[in-house]
Amino acid sequence: MSNVKTEDKRHLRSAATRRKVLEAAKAVFLEEGFQKATIAQMIKKAEVGYGTAYVHFQGKEDLLRVLMEDVMEQFYQIAAISFTPKTREEAERTIHYQTLSFLTMAEAERNMMQIFEQAIGVSPVISDKWKTIREKFIERISLDIGYSQRHGLARTDVDCDIIARSWFFTNEMYLWEIVRDEHKRPVEEIAATITALYTRGLYL
Repeated sequence: MSNVKTEDKRHLRSAATRRKVLEAAKAVFLEEGFQKATIAQMIKKAEVGYGTAYVHFQGKEDLLRVLMEDVMEQFYQIAAISFTPKTREEAERTIHYQTLSFLTMAEAERNMMQIFEQAIGVSPVISDKWKTIREKFIERISLDIGYSQRHGLARTDVDCDIIARSWFFTNEMYLWEIVRDEHKRPVEEIAATITALYTRGLYL
């Protein structure tokens, strides 16, 4: 029994250390930007040893990859909302809610998303991670379109994967505009407009 308790304590300490390093990394990335940030700065801020940090992470790209997963999981929860509409109007309401939530979250997470964008442009590791995240979203959208096609709500003369990619890329373009604070219209107006174009082109 004491061995089990000791092992549990070790796991808790390990998880706490991992979280401490991640929080320090996030602070350093936000202070320095992706390219100037160093693993040494993160380790110093976390107040752990080099060996301890490298038990959990391989370097700053690995740290940012995990931070990206954490942030994007919030976005994916929006995409994963149950999608079983009975009418076109119900589908449009759900899609509008998802779109508005997705773009609003881009505003809320602007600072970290700016770091991700910096890294995507210079790091193959982070670029590949973003491509994986993108495919996860597209797969989910494609499933929703397939559901609508099977239930007689959406056109069946179009390929659901192509439509899913087109829809995600539209959202992604506005996501990065919002992150850069380059959008010219309110997020609510953007979400309503692109949802209308998408649903009225696809749904019967």
